[in-house]
Amino acid sequence: MAVDAVTSSTSTSSTSASTTAAKSATINYNDFLQLLIAQMKTQDPTDPMDASEQISQLASFSQVEQQIQTNSHLETVLQNQWISQASDYIGKEIMSADGTVTGTIKEITVYSDGIIAETEGGDKVLLQAGVTVAPAGTTIDTTTTSSDTTTSDSTE
Repeated sequence: MAVDAVTSSTSTSSTSASTTAAKSATINYNDFLQLLIAQMKTQDPTDPMDASEQISQLASFSQVEQQIQTNSHLETVLQNQWISQASDYIGKEIMSADGTVTGTIKEITVYSDGIIAETEGGDKVLLQAGVTVAPAGTTIDTTTTSSDTTTSDSTE
């Protein structure tokens, strides 16, 4: 199987959304620290702000920032998993969910929101529920298609 036939084309919209969210959280986190310092400078010395409340607010902002970073890392892991699995599809037989497209997969393109398989005939199929994938050389029976068809991916 030729791994170099796999095309990686991650969508910049998902990546930029993660980056924007992370930058936004950082800006908000920095703003919070500046506000906290300003609040401490201007507080009434006879009635200071409750320290446990300050710690609680700081912890909340830290948790949000960590969740955004975790989501970004999970997106990267999913994209890497799709890319590593993509080469397994090359050379296998495919039939679209509606049964109109069949053929041998010659190329896989991985996007941030899914995988597109291109057949040797130039047809493109989105890998989704209802798509049938069979080992190379297998003839897929197009008469038994239904909405309950599942993806069969037996590794050789």
